[in-house]
Parts: sequence; structure tokens; C-alpha cells
Amino acid sequence: MSTAPTVYDVAERSGVSIATVSRVYRNPDSVRAQTRERVLAVARELGYVPSGNARGLASRSTGVLGLCFPDYSDPDAESEAEASAGDEADDNAAMLYSDQIIRGMERAARRHGYALLIAASLKGGPESLVAKVAGRVDGFAVLARTVPTEELEVISRRQPVVMLAGPRESELLDHLDHIEVANAHGQRELTRHLIEDHGLRRLAYVGSAEESPDVEARFRGYVEACRTAGVEVGDEPDLRAGMMTQAEGARAADALLERRGERPDALLFANDQMAVGALHTLERRGVRVPEDVTVTGFDGIALSRLVRPALTTVRQPMRRMGEEAVELLVRRLNGSQGGEPVSMMLPVSVVRRASCGCER
Repeated sequence: MSTAPTVYDVAERSGVSIATVSRVYRNPDSVRAQTRERVLAVARELGYVPSGNARGLASRSTGVLGLCFPDYSDPDAESEAEASAGDEADDNAAMLYSDQIIRGMERAARRHGYALLIAASLKGGPESLVAKVAGRVDGFAVLARTVPTEELEVISRRQPVVMLAGPRESELLDHLDHIEVANAHGQRELTRHLIEDHGLRRLAYVGSAEESPDVEARFRGYVEACRTAGVEVGDEPDLRAGMMTQAEGARAADALLERRGERPDALLFANDQMAVGALHTLERRGVRVPEDVTVTGFDGIALSRLVRPALTTVRQPMRRMGEEAVELLVRRLNGSQGGEPVSMMLPVSVVRRASCGCER
């Protein structure tokens, strides 16, 4: 089993996300000088080999698993995590959704003696992601809608592929193993908590402009809870953000506050990053949380507990998703899984904190 330092080790020791470490080597000018120097110093100390050199190791197509996902990094979240953690930095503070999946995959891969090859990029189109992984690994996991269905179907004929997140979208991929979380159930339970336990009736939901199956499932759970309770709700989110980042969440909060009519009792965001951005906007505008308006998120990233007020959210098992993906791939490679595809639904949990008034 390899003991060579990995991108996760560098990210954890540096207190930044894995995407930031990647950008330090791919596009150093896009990273703040202080952060870049810290990451490089940690890399030198650990003896980390950058991915550009590591790709040659993966070309043997043995002992390597892959992961494809879009690089939705959020510099605001990383900066806030560093500031919130202070001198005694929380190693997990800057970790976002994809980082936690990577963490779970890498740890499970190590246990089985595999290395992990990561392809994370929005540039060059989804085909470039496939090119970075297919043919270089024994099997790989891919986040839903990262790779075209036709490409995945061809690749899956010669190696095991596990789909992560989102429902199955095509009969062409019915033969693939699939792992998702109970998005609709989690958002339904969170919304029910706001309505039944806090008596909130004027709710506003902020989703994503991009057609994410996970985000759509969350909105579906929100609608179900509202209709069950007799709360007025539309067929579309009150607002759709262009990207699910802090900056977009801040803009969304501004837009909702400036709409005519009564202010919402609660702002429900499709992820934690947007909710954290909204908290900043509300503080700047003198709107108290939760006294004047409740704010909630979804994901359960570490930053959600560091902000003030701490964020009420739905925690999904991101790390476990990565671990389960590796276990499925390894069983497929060992021939011990059998022929039937596996569909796994991981549970989520509502985390009640100060932003809804449950903690003081």
C-alpha cells in the first residue's frame, strides 16, 4: 500500500480545499500569494508529487481508481473558513462538497491498496474530464451530469463505473452502480421543522439555475412539505442562483429583501455556501437572524457550524459516499459483486442550529 503523500494530505495540512491545491499547480496566479506560498511549503515538507507527474504513474491502468467531478470551487468559502478557524485552523473548515467525497474515496482506496486519480475541471467541456480518467484507471466514480451519457455508456463496457448523486437519468446507464443521498427527504424534514416547530409560513426557496438532479430533488421535498402543511408554494423556486456560491447567496438575499410585499419568514437555500453568503448580506443590512428571518442550508459542510449564527442545515454523508464508491468499484474489480447493479440511498439528518432559533 502506497504511503506517498497525496493532494488530500497537502490540502488538510494547509487548511485549504483540494481544488485550491490543484489551482496552485495548474494556475498559480489565481490563488492568493499567501495561500499559494503556504500550500507550496507544505507540499515541499511532505514531499508531495504534483498531479502532472503523477499522471505518468496512472498510465499503467493498474492499481488506480478515478473520480470525475466539476470544479465548483468557492474562494469566498475558503477565505471565510481560514478566518473563522483563526490561528488554530480547523483542517476541515475549508472543505466543500466535492472535497469530502474525495476524502472518503482516498481513504478507502488506501485501505485497498489503490491510488486515486482526480479530474476536476470546468474548462474544455465534459469530454476533457473523460480523457483525463478513462483508459488510465481500473474503474472510476463520476458525479451525475459531469460526463455525457453516451460517453459513460461506452466506457462502462470495459471498466466499472459508479454514478454519484442524482437519480438515474437514462436507460443506457441502468446497468451502472449508483449512490445518492435522500435529498428530497432531508429538505422535506427541514421544511416541516420550520413550519411545524417554528410556526413559519412565508417561506422563500433559492435553487440553482443549472439543472442539478440533487437540487431539484431538494426543491421537490420543500414543495411536498409546504403543500402537506397548507403553505402557499409555487412550482418553481422563488429564485435560481447562477452558481451555488457565497457570492450568489449574498446577491439572492439582497434580491429577496428588495421584492415588494411582506418579507419572508425564512430563506431556504439549496446549499450551505449560498446560505452563508446570505447571512453576510442580512448582517450588513441590519436584518437579524433568526429574530427577523430564518436562514437554512443543505450539505452540512464544516463552515456551516463556524459562521455566526451557526447554520441550520441538512447534513449529507459526503465522505461516506466516497467510501462506498470505492467499495463498489473494488468489489466489481474483484468479481465479488455479481451482475446486478447496486442502487444505494444514503440517509441524511437535519442539524438544528442558531440560524433557525434552535440554539442560543
